[in-house]
Amino acid sequence: MNYRPIFTALLAALFAMTLNAQKPEPQKPEPYEFKPVKMLPATAVKDQQKTGTCWSFAASSLLESELMRMGKGEHNLSEMYTVRCIYRQKCENYVRRLGAAQFGQGGLIHDKFNAIQKDGLMPESVYPGRKNPSQPLDHTALETMLKTLCDTFIAQAKRNELADDWMTQIEKTLDKEFGPVPTTFVYQGVQYTPTSFRDFLGVKPEHYVHLTSFAHHPFWTYFVLEVPDNFSNGQYYNLPLNDLMRCLNHALQNGYTVAWDADVSNPGFSAKEGLAIVPDVDWKSRTPEQAAAVFKYWEPEKVITQEMRQRAFDRLETQDDHLMHITGMLNETQGGLFYAVKNSWGEISERKGYLYASNAYLRMNTISLSMHVNALPRDIQQRMSLMPVPEGRTEAPIPGPATPPAQTQPRTRPESVPEPTQLRLRNPNLPTTPAEQYPRPKAAEAPKER
Repeated sequence: MNYRPIFTALLAALFAMTLNAQKPEPQKPEPYEFKPVKMLPATAVKDQQKTGTCWSFAASSLLESELMRMGKGEHNLSEMYTVRCIYRQKCENYVRRLGAAQFGQGGLIHDKFNAIQKDGLMPESVYPGRKNPSQPLDHTALETMLKTLCDTFIAQAKRNELADDWMTQIEKTLDKEFGPVPTTFVYQGVQYTPTSFRDFLGVKPEHYVHLTSFAHHPFWTYFVLEVPDNFSNGQYYNLPLNDLMRCLNHALQNGYTVAWDADVSNPGFSAKEGLAIVPDVDWKSRTPEQAAAVFKYWEPEKVITQEMRQRAFDRLETQDDHLMHITGMLNETQGGLFYAVKNSWGEISERKGYLYASNAYLRMNTISLSMHVNALPRDIQQRMSLMPVPEGRTEAPIPGPATPPAQTQPRTRPESVPEPTQLRLRNPNLPTTPAEQYPRPKAAEAPKER
């Protein structure tokens, strides 16, 4: 009997079984698993509702966290007071430029700081800024009304007929929507003006920097960021992408939160799922079911370069959509670094109004970052010709009795800010050379790097 065919068949079957045993099983998708690395204090999530005022909510949230960091306690700052001040600026700017200027609800972080420098701050409890507290915020009709009014003023000016009190008419319109601004108010038993309240809190707009990273301008210089909502021509310091991300990480690791301007209209951003990512596989090649699964199960992400983000910005794939507040860092078991981001769309998703944005998402979709000057790495401060500023942590004073208005004196600004800085703050549209140095502290008082 010839056993060779039988032996050969057995050997082939054994070989096939060995190959099948060596084939790796398809890798099961793993759900996202986040572990906090550095989570910083923040106030409750708010809701901007039907308004385009995310810039004011993000900046208020940043400042509220800053006050806690400085030992000033927890405060709820009024977003609408600043919004009202900026609407006034926008109206005047629009009319004086004969309509050749951006007019809308949007803005940027530096608009908040410009308004604080000029008009101060108010608590939410004193100035909620809505004519009907039972109705959601909605500035659609107000925007239309203000623009129509301003267009009328432009037409009158061209006929040499513009009334002397045209700005008064704008003020009356704003009063109807937001309510009149009180000259003085009592908060926690103490009487303030808006500017004295700012000084009591120790908020110094000149101590904050605004950073970006785009290759169409030289790095290590300031430039006016070309996005529609930059109506006030605010200047941003341009850093290479890796240095921009280094500033963000250094700030968070040292206890400073950061305001974030970003594109959120791309498929990788989902407030509903509380996640922002840049998967390596393009969205166009996915079925709807596969696209939905991306927010449930981890996938590798793209490696983002300076060239990729510049191309996306030039093609309007990355735009100035929305401003939020970065309050922490997390480690995703498979994907690495993510950032905890506080949004202003209410407590949506299982993360209660927060979302987790990947490092790749920030590298690709960041328009700008705003942070305290002391949050910067020391070498970046030096390249920007800045010095750390003294920051003594102080406890909020025990409130005393309110004093009569006649005895209330607004607090004066500290004299430590150089005159060139004061001049630029009074007129943010002045051409800006690399920032002048802040006063160098005495050696004995030099703050230690956090």
